[in-house]
Amino acid sequence: MSLTDLAIRNAKPREKPYKLGDGRGLYLLVEPNGSKLWRLKYRFAQKDRKLSLGAYPEVPLGLARERQLEARRLIDRGVDPLEQKKQEKRTARLASTNSFEAVGREWYSKFSATWAASHSSKVLLRLENNLYPWLGSRSISALEADEILETLRRIEARGALETAHRCLAYCGQIFRYAIATGRARRNPAADLRGSLPPARGKHLASITDPEGIGELLRAMDGYHGSERTRCALRLAPLTFVRPGELRRAEWSEVDFSAAEWRIPGDKMKMQQDHLIPLSRQAQEILRDLQALTGGGRYLFHCERTKARPMSDRRQL
Repeated sequence: MSLTDLAIRNAKPREKPYKLGDGRGLYLLVEPNGSKLWRLKYRFAQKDRKLSLGAYPEVPLGLARERQLEARRLIDRGVDPLEQKKQEKRTARLASTNSFEAVGREWYSKFSATWAASHSSKVLLRLENNLYPWLGSRSISALEADEILETLRRIEARGALETAHRCLAYCGQIFRYAIATGRARRNPAADLRGSLPPARGKHLASITDPEGIGELLRAMDGYHGSERTRCALRLAPLTFVRPGELRRAEWSEVDFSAAEWRIPGDKMKMQQDHLIPLSRQAQEILRDLQALTGGGRYLFHCERTKARPMSDRRQL
């Protein structure tokens, strides 16, 4: 006997699950918690199978019968409806992981672990602010060069030409990763080489004349301001490190017995420890500085607190 909407609504939960049949393998499974689930029992390749067709009332009786007919048509064509449903789920899941943003975030998580924290955060911000809003939802295998160029032109139009070039480079790396992982066949970003005008480099003034260098060193040696800043200025040409690395130096990194300063990898761009030999002059400066800041964490701590290094606004 076929089911009716009234019979389904009036079906009450029992202590154990029970079935209400509708014919041709379609039945309603009533659970003890009150849920009502559509199931289709059928045979395929000489095996009994069960296919879930949804829950009542989200799937009413009429729709459940339509899904039963669709499943029966597949069986008649030699297709297992259960395997077909699994394949559809796999396809949907694969599509969600094949978007440009999904592949981009996977690429970022794979490689950013070896980057300096400052570089890593800049890359992520550029991706999230400049690429994902317009390209993120697109399937990476379907993206074409003209779509990428349109997004880059948007960045260029606001005057951020260098950012546009960097975003193009990120696109190329993401596509190469997608090709390597089997989710794209080609790299359309490679077709955009030369499509952006060259970014104007920012050249910082550099002293190359020996007499000019000597004059600079004498000026640094003759500085009469803060003792911490004076030590930093004297130490800089003896260690050849970046200002940021110098101002964030910690006493735990200095080994006087080995005459070396070891900067840990998490402070370096390449995420590798950097060893700096300390000359006799450098050690003398550090000994003088130790009497001033040796009780804290940083060689050059902030004026207001010893818990932070010297501000990057203080030019070394």
